[in-house]
Amino acid sequence: MAQELPHINLVVIGHVDHGKSTLVGRLLYEHGEIPQHIIDEYKKESEEKGKATFEFAWVMDRFKEERERGVTIDLTHRKFETDKYYFTIIDAPGHRDFVKNMITGTSQADAAVLVVSAREGEGVMAQTKEHAFLARTLGVPQLICVVNKMDATQPPYSEARFNEVKDQITKLLTPIGYRDVPIIPISGYKGDNILKASPNLSWWKGPTLMDALNALKVPQKPTDKPLRIPVEDVYSITGIGTVPVGRVETGIIKVNDKVIFMPANKAGEVKSIEMHHTPMQQAEPG
Repeated sequence: MAQELPHINLVVIGHVDHGKSTLVGRLLYEHGEIPQHIIDEYKKESEEKGKATFEFAWVMDRFKEERERGVTIDLTHRKFETDKYYFTIIDAPGHRDFVKNMITGTSQADAAVLVVSAREGEGVMAQTKEHAFLARTLGVPQLICVVNKMDATQPPYSEARFNEVKDQITKLLTPIGYRDVPIIPISGYKGDNILKASPNLSWWKGPTLMDALNALKVPQKPTDKPLRIPVEDVYSITGIGTVPVGRVETGIIKVNDKVIFMPANKAGEVKSIEMHHTPMQQAEPG
């Protein structure tokens, strides 16, 4: 059962064009969350629209508007499991206009993956810095950094280019207080170094992205404190009623609990609890 694995909220951050959505799509695909025929369908559609190589990105960008523009606007949540953890991936928008949504997503995260492109002329950019600072300010304790698009360096899979970008990243992260961050060369689009070591990166002796994810620590859960759930959104669903959406920050919520909404000071009773459309009897922090 999914719920028996320890749960980690993971946010994917970084510059708008550095391949975050593609990386997340690839991760879900490799984990069997996305069937091959869907990827094939997206590949055909993306080529027809002149957006070749976008097929993995579209796994997360479900909104039609995003597909047309090729930009992630909203927060998208998807789950996947490793043999060790149950992850909720929050794919945060990188685009400047959507920084508010990115803050919402990052504030819910236990760990972040910072994506930096290795392509010439890319590397650490203003937005990369902004996202790294935000992650730190919003209290995301654990960070993994991936140097993406290694297939697009000159020559492809260049160790020298990786080391250049790695130096830029270290200069960025050390002063803001992120220490011992794994910096891993990958290709989200080609799938190098995501789940298993890649022959294209034979010079790399460090972990894969999956190794780094499995090395994350589960945060302490403040279950002994009073229940607190910041309400992010509220849906009215016919036949069910009012459904508040949010994340448990402290305490435990159980079916049949009496709860109070502030500042309106209105009381209600918990009829059901769901996470990723799966009913639960109780929910804990995270």
